[in-house]
Amino acid sequence: MEAGEDKQYISYNNIHQLCQMTAERIKLFKPDLIIAIGGGGFIPSRILRTFLKEPGVPTIRIFAIILSLYDDLTSAGSGVEKAGVSIKRIQWIDYEQCKLNLVGKRVLIVDEVDDTRSTLHYALYELEKDVADQAKAQGIDLEQNPDYKTKFAIFVLHDKLKPKKADLPDEIINDKYRYFAARTVPDKWYAYPWESKDIVYHTKMAIKQGNDIFLP
Repeated sequence: MEAGEDKQYISYNNIHQLCQMTAERIKLFKPDLIIAIGGGGFIPSRILRTFLKEPGVPTIRIFAIILSLYDDLTSAGSGVEKAGVSIKRIQWIDYEQCKLNLVGKRVLIVDEVDDTRSTLHYALYELEKDVADQAKAQGIDLEQNPDYKTKFAIFVLHDKLKPKKADLPDEIINDKYRYFAARTVPDKWYAYPWESKDIVYHTKMAIKQGNDIFLP
């Protein structure tokens, strides 16, 4: 079945180049760690880490969180997804097991797309709560000790031009060194390769639509 005009196939090559192109700006943020929102943020995070690697500096650690924003109706035979009204945690960071202290760190949150912004909003504000809890447990007053404040930034492959259902702080969204969108795109359906069951067809469509390699 040929894809409709609004469905855009994105290739692995395209994603690799988007990460490479944006990494130079992200380096100026100097992230201490990456938090990938699954499943869309997993592969971009791993590619990005390669381009952020600096000689003589330890490799940036990647931590994963998984959130559910959709009610899957496939089992009912409809084959579609219906947007949910709430976000549920499927997987979160076990700070004690990972020996991870977020206080005072520079944290890059990664997802594939800024669509309704609901998932990014939830992830950011929940992580900020975790920082507050960790600081309190360590006896740190973040208002009195601004040097201990955690700085968050966000990277997405695509930011859709559409009204958002949730917000992000102005200090992030208006800072080109804290909000990184590799591409600002029309409000269409973007099909990513890790979702595909036929990667050959997917790649052919990406090439046909011009969503493969960027020529120099």
